[in-house]
Amino acid sequence: MPLINNIKAVNQALDVAMERNKNVVTYGEDVGFEGGVFRATEGLQQKYGVHRSFNAPISENLFVGAAIGMAINGLTPVVELQFEGLGRSALQNITTHLGKMRNRTRGKYTCPMVIRTPMGGGISALEHHSESFEALYAHTAGLVVIIPSTPYDTKGLLLAAIDSPDPVIFLEPTKLYRAFKQEVPEGYYTVPIGVGYKIQEGNDLTIVTYGAPTVDCQKALELLKETHPEVTVDLIDLRTINPWDREMVFESVRKTGRLLIVNEAVKSFGVASEIIASVNENCFDYLKAPLTRCTGYDVNIPFVQGERWFNINPHKILDKIHEVLEY
Repeated sequence: MPLINNIKAVNQALDVAMERNKNVVTYGEDVGFEGGVFRATEGLQQKYGVHRSFNAPISENLFVGAAIGMAINGLTPVVELQFEGLGRSALQNITTHLGKMRNRTRGKYTCPMVIRTPMGGGISALEHHSESFEALYAHTAGLVVIIPSTPYDTKGLLLAAIDSPDPVIFLEPTKLYRAFKQEVPEGYYTVPIGVGYKIQEGNDLTIVTYGAPTVDCQKALELLKETHPEVTVDLIDLRTINPWDREMVFESVRKTGRLLIVNEAVKSFGVASEIIASVNENCFDYLKAPLTRCTGYDVNIPFVQGERWFNINPHKILDKIHEVLEY
């Protein structure tokens, strides 16, 4: 199997999907000839033509709304927003129509479409280019929200998203686009939506994460092993935020009695808060320590050099691990 990075995994998934299904189209700002700002769609217009891979005007709400119409009428659009922060311009259509169409029409119309967008910090970009507001999408009934971290999962989950009868928000951690490579099968395969992945097994602590912090958590656990080799940790990559793998998390917490959630979004009213509330409701009698978060701060993400103070890193995670273990 070839070694590829996350951006190539996205490109391969789109290529496979478009080859398998002539109703799949992909478009967005600079998606066609240029191949997108990160080159995720590079070569697709040349291979499939301007009617299936094309540029959209600089109006996110307009071209997301157009995709809803396409999906209702039999196409499977895969729309690219250049950055997650720009998705706010499309929230009217995403939250008012996309997530509600099946319920509104009592199942007569569905919207099988995918909205792809880079998310998160790590590349010293402007605030709207570095945000993580996945909780906003997850808070909207009717939307599936996926955040992969590895090339294998990126390709398999994107293909699963394109096959899904539900509208999917597919968030791609910008920091991980070209961070590392992994062996990925050529051709078609899927990774199941709503199923987490346990990266490693342990008995003393459960760490739940997703997206870019997955890599930082692995590095933090390498540091922990140097000083506390006797400590073992369950590390879970959720992969899907809505629906999230509740049973995998609950089973792990009932075993370890301790939980640390790591995400790069701001602390308040986020995914970590939801997981903590759910674990408290379902696993309270098993807990040995307070449920803990390692997240971004409740501020706008700082620009360029200030970003390093905001972002999650292995040492911040390690400090939180010690805090939970020493309680």
